[in-house]
Amino acid sequence: MSAKSEPTTPRLVPVEKLTAISSLVAQGAVFTGHFQSPQDLGIKIDGVLEGNVMFGQGGTIHVGVSGVLQATRMEADYIYIEGKVSGTVVARKALEITGTGTLLGDASYDDVIDIHPRARLRGKVEYRGDIDGQKPD
Repeated sequence: MSAKSEPTTPRLVPVEKLTAISSLVAQGAVFTGHFQSPQDLGIKIDGVLEGNVMFGQGGTIHVGVSGVLQATRMEADYIYIEGKVSGTVVARKALEITGTGTLLGDASYDDVIDIHPRARLRGKVEYRGDIDGQKPD
């Protein structure tokens, strides 16, 4: 395995959230459609997912090193990107993009963000929380 494809250790996204994920788009698989849940569940994408990924409350999205997510929108409490994501990302608690990760699109977060060295990001990043007692419009 080359250094580029080595998985990294998360720095912000709790490991227990990643290990509790029960849904998987496996490497080599292609899923076309929208994935959504009102519950606090998780999904890992090691293959290709074309569509939205939405969690009404809670939720963990892990885009693995070989994963490609071509979404118009993804939203969850925790988003951990090691692969490639195209679209709008909304992380309600933590957004983490590793050194193997690529995000082509806008990202917003409510709490914390971590962009590792060598991560690639093309788009706007916006903090949605309070700054000096004022929320964004």
